Amino acid sequence: MTGALRITLLGHGRLGSALAEGWGLTGAATPTILTRANQPVCPAGTEALVIAVKPAQWREAVTPLATSVPPGAVVISVMAGVRSADIASVLSRPIARVMPTTAVAKAQGVAAIWADDVEARGVAHALFDPVADAVDLDQEALLDPATAVAGSAPAFFHAFAQALASAGFEAGLPPEAAERLARGALRSAGAGAATDASFEDLIARIASPCGTTRAGLDALMEARLSHAAKAAVEAAVARARTLAGDQTS
Repeated sequence: MTGALRITLLGHGRLGSALAEGWGLTGAATPTILTRANQPVCPAGTEALVIAVKPAQWREAVTPLATSVPPGAVVISVMAGVRSADIASVLSRPIARVMPTTAVAKAQGVAAIWADDVEARGVAHALFDPVADAVDLDQEALLDPATAVAGSAPAFFHAFAQALASAGFEAGLPPEAAERLARGALRSAGAGAATDASFEDLIARIASPCGTTRAGLDALMEARLSHAAKAAVEAAVARARTLAGDQTS
């Protein structure tokens, strides 16, 4: 698949605008953007309809487009919790579901991709490979934990960095210095994560035996860091499955 795809992007909120920015940056696609403010008609020649509306509003937003989506187009959903079978009940087209992060805006995102249709999966990769580390999943149900581990996790990391900044302030750092240092640490961690090194190796590079980092890690383990991470993922997965139940009617 070569050249920029002709796509229609339904929804231009935080994720939709990030996608449009990333595709414009990389030349992967030339989106026509549809919102509530303009006419809900899918343009002729559309190769993919990307649905980026809020899950609670998807039927209301998608139904008016049903008769105008070209027969050869595929549907790409980036909505959490909305199952492909429900989308297919309104749009009878090949469907791929993708769970990307908003860092796609800078072509630095990560995206989980699932489709049971080869063509739809191929189009999803053509759209997301240029802007994200695209991870294939072989079961639709795995999108829920993938959303928790990747889609939701940047907020978890930011929350932890915020907590570190607060702890630094309590230890005597000025507030501005504590925040700058925590932000810098988050960037440093991201640089390590961009390599192929395992998490164990990345930790070992910083945490020497009996050193300050090891003492802090031991304290995190005693505070049940792994339990907190598991609770966050389980809560996000449960919410995604609740959303799926909410959208079936």
